[in-house]
Amino acid sequence: MNEVFRRISSFISHLAGSPWAFFAAVALIVVWLITGPFFEFSDTWQLVINTGTTIITFLMVFLIQNTQNRETKAINLKLDELIRAVSEARNNMVDIENASDEELETIKVQFQRIREKVKSGENNPHQAFRGDKK
Repeated sequence: MNEVFRRISSFISHLAGSPWAFFAAVALIVVWLITGPFFEFSDTWQLVINTGTTIITFLMVFLIQNTQNRETKAINLKLDELIRAVSEARNNMVDIENASDEELETIKVQFQRIREKVKSGENNPHQAFRGDKK
């Protein structure tokens, strides 16, 4: 079931993000507007567009979220592989998306120190990052 949902959500997300989908949506709205005088701009006429857009929006939220979650997971795994492959990188950065807020804040402070050292022209600003005391 997960594989079927993944395929469907991926297909619909790509389709919905295409220029053709945008132009189709605009055309649908134009047709709806043109039909307004024929239906005397009735409550039912308005309800059709409101209901349709609400249902589409509701379903698209789940499909787009699924696609975004997959892409985020894939990017994180690619970054983890790069961190693992680069000998100078800190391996504790692998899987950092699961770190606590306190751990993330500590690493953020370390990166701020590196930026400050780079701005000041220090030769090896990564010493502060690695915790070296040279």
